[in-house]
Amino acid sequence: MSFHSIYAHGFARVAACVTTSHVADPTANAAAVLAAAKDCHAQSVAVAVFPELGLSGYAIEDLVKQDPLLDAVERGLVAVVEASSSLMTVLIVGAPLRFGNRIYNCAVVIHRGKILGVVPKSYLPTYREFYEGRHFASGAGIVGEMVAFGGLHAPFGVDLLFAAEDVPGLTIGVEICEDMWIPVTPASELALAGASVLINLSGSPITIGRARSRALLCQSTSARCLAAYVYSAAGAGESTTDLAWDGQTSIYENGVLLAEGERFRQGGQITLADVDLDLLRQERALMGTFDDNRRQREAFFRKVGFALKPPAADIGFLRKVERFPFVPSDESLLEQDCYEAYNIQVAGLVQRMRATGTKRVVIGVSGGLDSTHALIVAAKAVDLLGLPRENILAYTMPGFATGSDSKTNALGLMTALQTSWQELDIRTTATQMLKDIGHPFGKGEKVYDVTFENVQAGLRTDYLFRLANHHGGLVIGTGDLSELALGWCTYGVGDQMAHYNVNAGVPKTLIQHLIRWVIASKQFSDDVNQTLGSILSAEISPELVPAEPGEKPQSTEASVGPYELQDFNLFYTLRFGMRPSKIAFMALQAWKDVAQGEWPPAFPTERKAYDLKEIRRWLEVFLRRFFAFSQFKRSAMPNGPKVSAGGSLSPRGDWRAPSDSSAAAWLEDLERNVPV
Repeated sequence: MSFHSIYAHGFARVAACVTTSHVADPTANAAAVLAAAKDCHAQSVAVAVFPELGLSGYAIEDLVKQDPLLDAVERGLVAVVEASSSLMTVLIVGAPLRFGNRIYNCAVVIHRGKILGVVPKSYLPTYREFYEGRHFASGAGIVGEMVAFGGLHAPFGVDLLFAAEDVPGLTIGVEICEDMWIPVTPASELALAGASVLINLSGSPITIGRARSRALLCQSTSARCLAAYVYSAAGAGESTTDLAWDGQTSIYENGVLLAEGERFRQGGQITLADVDLDLLRQERALMGTFDDNRRQREAFFRKVGFALKPPAADIGFLRKVERFPFVPSDESLLEQDCYEAYNIQVAGLVQRMRATGTKRVVIGVSGGLDSTHALIVAAKAVDLLGLPRENILAYTMPGFATGSDSKTNALGLMTALQTSWQELDIRTTATQMLKDIGHPFGKGEKVYDVTFENVQAGLRTDYLFRLANHHGGLVIGTGDLSELALGWCTYGVGDQMAHYNVNAGVPKTLIQHLIRWVIASKQFSDDVNQTLGSILSAEISPELVPAEPGEKPQSTEASVGPYELQDFNLFYTLRFGMRPSKIAFMALQAWKDVAQGEWPPAFPTERKAYDLKEIRRWLEVFLRRFFAFSQFKRSAMPNGPKVSAGGSLSPRGDWRAPSDSSAAAWLEDLERNVPV
């Protein structure tokens, strides 16, 4: 398959379809289904669901018991089945069917000229406006049966799963409308039996508030079942004798809304999304309680196989991919995330200070993003503890490459926050150490190697720990999650170590927005906010290597890659364990065009795009640093709170890994599957 095909990366396209209903006219309804089915096929849809009783119309009352209508439904089904022989899409169509002595409200699963199976509705609403018990028999308990009509034969029962033989992870389970409104749903059993894509054909007339209830049930089912959930309700054309219809369509995945259609649309519509089958498989493997629950069930399901034969070429990508997976582009979600993240950090530090009886904290302030954010977390923590801000002992420690802007920002912030502060120039001590160990810089040579850098980083941390001893305080760590992932920190006596690291669970790309949120929510005074704004506009730099006149200052991102890409790589590696090739594919969708997709609120106007070559280059850097280089630093990292659902790197929490592992398997996947 092409690298650019969604089916090469564990995705499958699904559709929730609504056709204009023709009341008690199966021939017209079958034609409408086929028209939509051909459209789905043209868009390479794997699975398409249509509304409940779509071939007859839902609200036809006692007409459903008339043989002429049921005969016409069977003829309509035969027509759909025959026409589907040239279509890729699995069609799931609602129809009333005779079986034994009763009529059943059924979902008919059709693919490439065959009926794969027929699933009867289990739970029949017979309350308020519903009267299904008058017309249909419940399918609950029917297993192992076969149904025949119009020369067609198919498995019949509630024990059916439909599994693609050539699309790993694509297994379909079907329930019908009311089935999802009960305490223990068929979808739960289907998911435990292996269904990854759950389908709901619904009639569901609309009343005020019902759309919210449907959405809640779809979302919660998707989240609990670690599945995709595809929902389609009856729309325009249904009988309005006593009811109205809105044609709600929605597609959820693992509790996340991927797509929803327009309600009250006059005419049909097809709502499309590409669901991530790999993600669902990974979640189920990770969450052991899912399988524990499965092993307590004794239900047996028949698995009906089919060959989807998906396209190998690029068919586009119908899925929103956040450029910043740690930073939602939705303004209200971002505000909520920032509120929670900041307060998690503050609460963690407050508890650590209470538990240890410590009244003072010691922190190094460089004027960069990380130490800035750690300082404002510390300020809020001492406020909550009722301690004076003077109990924050803040130190700025200029070295050989400290910029005037950084120093000015650091001094301005410490002053504005009314902390105790002091400047400790480390250059004399650093020069002496370099001289003592025989480093060329100690002899006056301009040698700026890793030793030169780490002497400065180590001295700063050494000073902070000795100051903490002297004043009875806790050293507050400032290094962030992204730096821990990349190993961009000095081990031991360096910025890797602290008594408590409030930033350990916060990625670099989120820290910028946290500071913006602190400004917008007026956590501090205007003079503090003004300095915070100045710090946000500065380039990220460790400021350890002096720049010659006319040269740009040392850039972190020039060494380890753009944090916006590396945080993307980190999220999908840490949270979902995705293959590098899939991460590269998704990064390309997110980053190939600055005009495509949404950006987080208040994001700077200077925005970048990345092509596959750049994405591949920096992903290789990430893989080497994350898997083969930096785990020993994480294995000894200090305490700090987990902040993001994307995960943490604490060896006591989300991430346990050997310090001497190889990156070979990940690099091999990158080499094999991502074009140069």
